[in-house]
Amino acid sequence: MAADAPHRTPASRATDRPGDASPFALGLLLRRAHWHAAGVMGEALRPLGIELRHFAVLIELVNRGPTVQRDLVAATGSDKAGIMRVVDDLERKGLAVRKAVPGDRRARAVEITPEGLELFDAAHVAADPLGKRLVAELGPGEPEKLMDLLTRFAHPADGKE
Repeated sequence: MAADAPHRTPASRATDRPGDASPFALGLLLRRAHWHAAGVMGEALRPLGIELRHFAVLIELVNRGPTVQRDLVAATGSDKAGIMRVVDDLERKGLAVRKAVPGDRRARAVEITPEGLELFDAAHVAADPLGKRLVAELGPGEPEKLMDLLTRFAHPADGKE
């Protein structure tokens, strides 16, 4: 450490442990919560032969209908190569198809298949008990409160982020 650098106490360092008061605490805690939730939800999807990255695309296809790959990139926070791999996987499994976009020879829209819809519904059934396990440590009313807080945090009403 340089002689003129300010001394940092261990309490000022980001740790992601309970009680962390650093400016990174919320982001680190959300990251840890994401890992935990993704692991639990991944358990629901594994027997169905897909991963969360596949399910994220299926969610967008159910919500939006046929969607061009560049819009899937934006909607899932993935990159172009990652979306191409996921869509390739979904096509190989018969869960989605690429179709030509009228008026644009180069663009392809991705569309969920009936088999994809069946799997989408099966995933929700499989996830129900695991979702309950995910919030089992919370008290009465706390799962709903957590959902409300996270929804407001992830989707600010005024459109500012």
